[in-house]
Amino acid sequence: MKIIVNMLSKADSVDGQGVGSAYIEQVNLIKEELKDTFEVRINSRKKADIVHVHSVNPGFYFRFKKKNGVRVMYCHFLPETLKGSIKLPKPIFAIFCKYVMSFYKKAEYLVVVNPIFKQDLIKLGVKEERIIYIPNYVSKDSFYPISKEQCLEVRKKYNISENKFVVLGCGQVQTRKGVLDFVEVAKNNPEIEFVWCGGFSFKGITDGYSELKKIVDNPPCENLKFLGIIPRTEMNLMFNMADCLFMPSYNELFPMSILEAASASKPIVLRDLDLYKDILWDNYLKGNDNDQFSKLICKLAEDLEFYKHCCQLSNQISTYYSKENVAKLWKDFYLEIYDKRNSKKK
Repeated sequence: MKIIVNMLSKADSVDGQGVGSAYIEQVNLIKEELKDTFEVRINSRKKADIVHVHSVNPGFYFRFKKKNGVRVMYCHFLPETLKGSIKLPKPIFAIFCKYVMSFYKKAEYLVVVNPIFKQDLIKLGVKEERIIYIPNYVSKDSFYPISKEQCLEVRKKYNISENKFVVLGCGQVQTRKGVLDFVEVAKNNPEIEFVWCGGFSFKGITDGYSELKKIVDNPPCENLKFLGIIPRTEMNLMFNMADCLFMPSYNELFPMSILEAASASKPIVLRDLDLYKDILWDNYLKGNDNDQFSKLICKLAEDLEFYKHCCQLSNQISTYYSKENVAKLWKDFYLEIYDKRNSKKK
């Protein structure tokens, strides 16, 4: 008899969100790799053995009850990481943050995708034994290297130079993502093309919306393009047509785009944040300001041996976060909490 896992999520209802990508990958992983042990239901109102909430929708808050199964919740963000993402009046923002923490505290287990956030949750009142670390995962069936000919076709489609070095940024267009820094680095390197995939998923409440909207509508330099939200089914093409991924974010958990670019064997340039150290180790290039970012990107563009070395670093990231490794973590976790619940009943 299979263990029933009810996935509650609206994460895929808004395009261009990493949370939605993480949800899709996790559900597919359980359905495909662990189908002999678990039966997955989506947004079901029937009782289940495990109820796994992926997004903080109010409708799920009231369905998150002990009688419906073991309560598991993904922690994709902390209240502090919302700063720089959405802009709300202070009283409303404060209420929303309290609501998020109330939701988290209803869960018997919180799954974080980055171990660094354990301490933050403990400070916010969550008991350590309830916090579980299981990293994100990207399927090699969806993200993988493609031929040079295919890459050229993609560049032609989006009017991107066939011969220039192309830097890709992706994610929602918001202050927290470091979009303004991406723009400045593009200005300082006119011989390199910079392309951003992503848009305003939360429209007018996006932090810095007015300023960013003007830049997106009228990029300040010719070597900079904003392509808007690209369907996830086409993002493998975008990672492949580019020469590297550049994400100068100021705050993240574990961006899916890093794993996706690594699966396409592309070098990764990131801001030097503590949160990356325990999950990416030294397998990426890091900088603290726009001058450092420019130097790293230029070195990738000019030094072929250095570029090849950085591709190998990305391959190491991709290998570590393999389907087999992450599937085993989920299987062990689900079985453990299921057995604990049944032991208590007995």
